[in-house]
Amino acid sequence: MVLKAFFPTCCASADSGLLVGRWVPEQSSAVVLAVVHFPFIPIQVKELLAQVRQASRVGVAVLGTWCHCQQEPEESLGHFLEGLGAVFPHDPWLQLCRERGSQFWSCKATHRQVPAAPGAASEDQVMLIFYDQRKVLLSQLHPPAALPDHQAGDASASTGGLAAIFDTVARSELLFRSDRFDEGPVRLSHWQSEGVEASILVELAKRASGPVCLLLACLLSLVSAASACRVFKLWPLSFLGSKLSTCEQLRLRLEQLTLIFSTQKATGPTELMRKANMLVSVLLDVALGLVLLSWLHRKNRLGQLADALVPVADVAEELQHLLQWLMGAPAGLKMNRALDQVLGRFFLYHIHLWISYIHLMSPFIEHILWHVGLSACLGLTVALSILSDIIALLTFHIYCFYVYGARLYCLKVYGLSSLWRLFRGKKWNVLRQRVDSCSYDLDQLFIGTLLFTILVFLLPTTALYYLVFTLLRLLVVAVQGLIRLLVDMVNSLPLYSLGLRLCRPYRLAAGVKFRVLEHQAGRPLRLLMQINPLPYSRVVHTYRLPSCGCRPRHSWGSLCRKLFLGELIYPWRQREDKQD
Repeated sequence: MVLKAFFPTCCASADSGLLVGRWVPEQSSAVVLAVVHFPFIPIQVKELLAQVRQASRVGVAVLGTWCHCQQEPEESLGHFLEGLGAVFPHDPWLQLCRERGSQFWSCKATHRQVPAAPGAASEDQVMLIFYDQRKVLLSQLHPPAALPDHQAGDASASTGGLAAIFDTVARSELLFRSDRFDEGPVRLSHWQSEGVEASILVELAKRASGPVCLLLACLLSLVSAASACRVFKLWPLSFLGSKLSTCEQLRLRLEQLTLIFSTQKATGPTELMRKANMLVSVLLDVALGLVLLSWLHRKNRLGQLADALVPVADVAEELQHLLQWLMGAPAGLKMNRALDQVLGRFFLYHIHLWISYIHLMSPFIEHILWHVGLSACLGLTVALSILSDIIALLTFHIYCFYVYGARLYCLKVYGLSSLWRLFRGKKWNVLRQRVDSCSYDLDQLFIGTLLFTILVFLLPTTALYYLVFTLLRLLVVAVQGLIRLLVDMVNSLPLYSLGLRLCRPYRLAAGVKFRVLEHQAGRPLRLLMQINPLPYSRVVHTYRLPSCGCRPRHSWGSLCRKLFLGELIYPWRQREDKQD
């Protein structure tokens, strides 16, 4: 039988003593966590292990002995270590030894059999696997395994694969809090035996985080209560809140800040990583917003931007020229002159109203932009959301033209399809939602023929206007979709996890690999366990934050179908919104 002994690299040069760790019988593995050095009192060692078992719920025990022959006389120490098996009974009993003056190791695992053969012991082959205890402690194995809470001494709980190794080291953190400078009765060697890692700034931040989070949580609760007031649920305000991107972004930021500054402690590493990603995302968003704010208020760029927005009326004038071109003979096409003139004058009147509105608002644009620029201190995403809403307001006339053209075109398409069923002796059954056979008299067929002829000859004129305004509408939607994509990327990108993957790849572990250190006949096989970092694509997929950004709800096939039938399209509409 081959036993696997996971030995920390930090204990390779430790003094002789006892091996403390956990035995995993399902995998025939022994996870060594620390080395207890001489001198010690056995009852004090047992009390320390009992405290660790009660706090971590991991079956920590004395697994065997560790002998560093370069520091102690080999013969006297060997007899003493063999006698410790009676004080700390464990089956199997490991005996690890580093030979004098060489880098070779010896490993033995003995079993004490039943009393039928007293004194007899059987030995197993041992595979020695070295691991970096600090990296394994700080890393998180993906996908996270749902490990049950073990009772004290329950070493036979079912844990699968590498998750048992990582879980044992992570939950035995209490064992690593003492170093060689402590005056305790038991002296240990582990990854922090040279001194516990600490920072004055980190400790001050921990002490100040409680009151700060409590104060901010109270302020955010007041803001949430004010936003949930019934006044904001009235028709005009509720309608604007559901349509404006700025309101959606502010609502998302309020939810994220409420979760970040919550006084409840994170239940696991996944939730802790989520909070850290949200905090970094908010800080980066605010920093980029402040950079944008300083850029806008430097060298009078707000005035230059206002002067650039005033000629937006020229876009309406370009639309006016386009409509005059459509009212003639566009591309040599023969249009219905009466319908062409009616539609052209109808749209020209709307353009005239829009140009008047733009010229009326032009003196106030700079003041509006100044107040809008101040919103950048709330974050770059808020500024981009306001920009998206401004584009929607400035292109509202294009949206109106698109709706008019789409409704008229859709009416004619559905009218032609209904009249085409009339010619075939069919009709649409509204109750059963299917096409049924039907008999029509001569008058109905005559009226249907007249209406079908009229709609067929008027369809090209309507379709041309619908095509032009649909292309303009799709251009505006593409620009807004690009802005929403940028906002969604800032909101959902797990920047903290990506930073960990870049600077400390061992923190996000996808698995391990083994490198052979020694493989000779008559010697135990020695391996080095190294952590494989999680790929960047999987980091983004695992820790991606929820965002208010809307995914395209239509496939390309359904989008083309809606465009052909004249149905209104909203590619980035929220799912809970109703169709117009």
